[in-house]
Amino acid sequence: MSEGKKFKLINLYRHTALVEAISYLILLFIAMPLKYIWDIPEGVKYMGWIHGWLFLFYFAVLVVAAFKYRWSILRIIYYLIASVLPFLPFLIDKQLKKESLTAS
Repeated sequence: MSEGKKFKLINLYRHTALVEAISYLILLFIAMPLKYIWDIPEGVKYMGWIHGWLFLFYFAVLVVAAFKYRWSILRIIYYLIASVLPFLPFLIDKQLKKESLTAS
């Protein structure tokens, strides 16, 4: 039972990180141009809120996963840095997917 929960938690982290990364990309490449090129600020207003809440959830799941799997502080910092670099979470996902498949 413990291993099943471990598998689910790492997958929850993976999926949360990907959704948060997608929201960040939407904010950067759709909402921001709408605001600053076409003077439509609503995209940043709403997508900013969505992304903010998703980031808080991402951070909470990261903390729980870090304790559960006893990740090093360097790994946690790496994941936090990755959350602000637009495409890095997609690369990290491949590594985490392998970890989740080998966890039995």
